[in-house]
Amino acid sequence: MDGTVAAGTGLSQSDHATADGMLRETDALLAREYPGDDGHRQPVHTVYVPADQFGPDFFADWGRRAIDTVREHGGLGALCTVLGVPSDLGEAVAARVADKLESEPIEDIRLDFEDGYGDRGDAAEDADAVAAATAVVAVVSDGTAPPFIGIRFKCFESATRARGIRTLDIFIGGLVALGGLPDGLVLTLPKVSTVSQVEAMVYVCERLEAVHGLDAGRLTFEVQMETPQLILALDGTVPVAQLLHRAKGRVSALHYGTYDYSASLGISAEYQSMEHPAADYAKQVMQVAVAGTGVRLSDGSSNVIPVGDPDAVLAAWKLHARLVRRSLERGYYQGWDLHPAQLASRYIATYSFYREGYPAAALRLNNYVNNTASGTMDEPATARALANFISRGLSCGALTDREVGSDTSLTAAELSALAYPPKNKS
Repeated sequence: MDGTVAAGTGLSQSDHATADGMLRETDALLAREYPGDDGHRQPVHTVYVPADQFGPDFFADWGRRAIDTVREHGGLGALCTVLGVPSDLGEAVAARVADKLESEPIEDIRLDFEDGYGDRGDAAEDADAVAAATAVVAVVSDGTAPPFIGIRFKCFESATRARGIRTLDIFIGGLVALGGLPDGLVLTLPKVSTVSQVEAMVYVCERLEAVHGLDAGRLTFEVQMETPQLILALDGTVPVAQLLHRAKGRVSALHYGTYDYSASLGISAEYQSMEHPAADYAKQVMQVAVAGTGVRLSDGSSNVIPVGDPDAVLAAWKLHARLVRRSLERGYYQGWDLHPAQLASRYIATYSFYREGYPAAALRLNNYVNNTASGTMDEPATARALANFISRGLSCGALTDREVGSDTSLTAAELSALAYPPKNKS
């Protein structure tokens, strides 16, 4: 005997088949309900505007207003310094933000028929819903629309349900009549309290598809998480997790509603904030619920806007930039913006986040891809996270294809494949 043991197995093919049979339903559930992120672009923010205030010059106007406000307070370079961008990154961040505000100041917009619009009577809202469809088609056709555009209609609580469905019906019908739905169409269902409201929205989508001859599954929607009943139901369950799996794949994102949710918990107005412990708890539940599903997560908004005297403007920018950075560090890659001047602090904070983290991420990813020995042993899951970080920085404009290709030895396609491997694609 030389002390070695020959490879051998004690379990039969029947034993393997039994184990496979026991886990067949688990395999199907994981593939169906947890397909992973498909890698499509996620906007860094959503801008809300009352539907009747939207027009063809909206995007350029917001970009100009953001630039003008920054100029009045010293320019982008000075603002980067005020907001804490490291001195060695300030010039690059300022240059890229300037380009962003000129070329694509808004990544996602929602024409609002809910809180930002109010109750103006059926005749006025009908007319504005028709106008919204016309305006969306116009900006998509002339190439000025952002990558994502859509409406937020009234919620499915009894008092506003009929009006919300009617507005959605008119809007979708208008888009179809004018040539079809834009690729970046986004619909937002607010103030969801129960899974049944999401199931009702699924039914409405199915009927609209049937009526207008749309492909099954064409209509998807975001759910705004604004009530505690979605975090904890009366039976002790977590509806926000359940609704994702009872929406037939139609829920594209969960958006946290800062002020409705805070108010519903009795938090006084002075302390309602994206960083309140109650907000963090709700968002952590949401984050766990969406993990692995491919559903995106968005943080809320800051209602302290950069207007007034110079001190007030700078204070609002500092607060907003800090909150944006805080969200990014916690894995919430999207938020809401309510005022043109918030675009400056949004992009400065976002671009600084990616450019600060980029050198280390690129080095680690390059070492991983090329099997280079280093002081960090990264696993495949970490490599995916590194690639995802860089991919997000690319999509929002913080990074360039050229620098990423040079620093990681990966093409954009290779980076995407690493960040979102085929087995995770739906």
